[in-house]
Amino acid sequence: MTTPVKKIEIIIDALDVPKLVAKLRDLGVKGYTVIRDASGTGDRGDRAGDGFSGEFTNSLILIACSTEEAQRVIDLIRPVLKRYGGVCLVSDAQWVIH
Repeated sequence: MTTPVKKIEIIIDALDVPKLVAKLRDLGVKGYTVIRDASGTGDRGDRAGDGFSGEFTNSLILIACSTEEAQRVIDLIRPVLKRYGGVCLVSDAQWVIH
């Protein structure tokens, strides 16, 4: 059995993760996963996953939530992305009930 959810993937500078996680908690987001040291390339160039201080590294925040909660997260993350950069992807997914 599954239930439909929205999957939100947010890629931001590792140094900005604590601030964003605090904002997500204030918003009432109950579940998320942070994957540190994400590497790749984008409009800010190459981002290695092995920076010593967290500078020049990215983290991925993964959230599965309802459509209504997803809209609140999008409204929260838009100004953060505008100010600091990063990526936010929202897609449809299925939550596997166990």
